[in-house]
Amino acid sequence: MIVVGVGCGPGMLTMDAMDRLKKAKSVYGSDRALDMVRQYLPAGCRTVTLKDFSRLNELPEDSVVLSTGDPMLAGLGHLGEEVVPGISSMQCAFSRLRLPLTKAVVVDAHGKDEESARREMLDEVERGRIPFVLTEPGFDIIALCRTMQEKGLICKVIACENLGYADEMISFGDAEQPPAVISKLFSLIIVKEGCR
Repeated sequence: MIVVGVGCGPGMLTMDAMDRLKKAKSVYGSDRALDMVRQYLPAGCRTVTLKDFSRLNELPEDSVVLSTGDPMLAGLGHLGEEVVPGISSMQCAFSRLRLPLTKAVVVDAHGKDEESARREMLDEVERGRIPFVLTEPGFDIIALCRTMQEKGLICKVIACENLGYADEMISFGDAEQPPAVISKLFSLIIVKEGCR
């Protein structure tokens, strides 16, 4: 199975990914991912919308499975015999904000105890890193900001929603005035004052 990263939004597919898709016989993915690649699929290519990703190991060997963003950033890459990278939401966000990826660290707060995730984020901030936080629906930004205040950390808190789409939104705040988010799924970036 080949896992192909389709990027975090439309128009963020790499040339390598396009080439792989042009040769595909069957492609599996979410409706959103399939919509991003349809124009690159050859005539007769079978497309299957996946709702349940738990049985991917049962697909034929020559299957192409689409992963939004980059397959190795909390994606499906660990399942593939081969992985074709995509432009991740982290790459997109750091480019939009002109932040150096050399200082980035990924904190996966999805499905984790929020308190331990907050601790991990702020430990990384204190080390001079810039955490890119993968959140889950309902992640409590207010509690994060309260913990920042308790630790005396002065940071920008940046919320990134729908990166790569027409309704992309990047909101800025701090511990006293956290950014407001509309989406259930968003990512956060925390930048300590003077860290660049």
